[in-house]
Amino acid sequence: MEQVVLLDDDGNAVGVADKATVHGATTPRHLAFSCYGVDDGGRLLVTRRSRSKAAFPLVWTNTCCGHPGPGEDPADAVHRRLSDELGITATELRLVLPDFSYRASQDGVEENELCPVFLARITGEPDPRPDEVEDVRWWSWPEFRAAADDPSSGLSPWARLQAPLLDALDDPLLSGSRP
Repeated sequence: MEQVVLLDDDGNAVGVADKATVHGATTPRHLAFSCYGVDDGGRLLVTRRSRSKAAFPLVWTNTCCGHPGPGEDPADAVHRRLSDELGITATELRLVLPDFSYRASQDGVEENELCPVFLARITGEPDPRPDEVEDVRWWSWPEFRAAADDPSSGLSPWARLQAPLLDALDDPLLSGSRP
């Protein structure tokens, strides 16, 4: 059974809970992560969440999201989820938005996460697990930003909030995706 790390308002761990019991109409604050993966050609891998997901099914989003387990370093969790969910590897990984936090709800399920954001250089063609990922696409950064700026695009609320923050970083990993 997968567990998530529960947090207080200051981001300190205060316990753990089974992931299956945490996401509901009111969700306690917990630790998560988001990762944006870019290939050597500068393309951003965007994923569509599986229809079987309890939270935000069939929503387009960043490369992968997940929850570090108790005692697991968030960077290690990113590597684990990239491999398990998509069958790809990060050759370069760095934390770029350590304090990103958000709340969002859809269809009676709330997300309430301290969600550090990582950028990664990824290798390999994705081989998504159908219980996690419905579809994948390679987008340029301008395509992603256009979707983030369009509330009707079907892009996840966390990705729409993260996009302008990432854009402001002017990071070299994303520069290959920009015109």
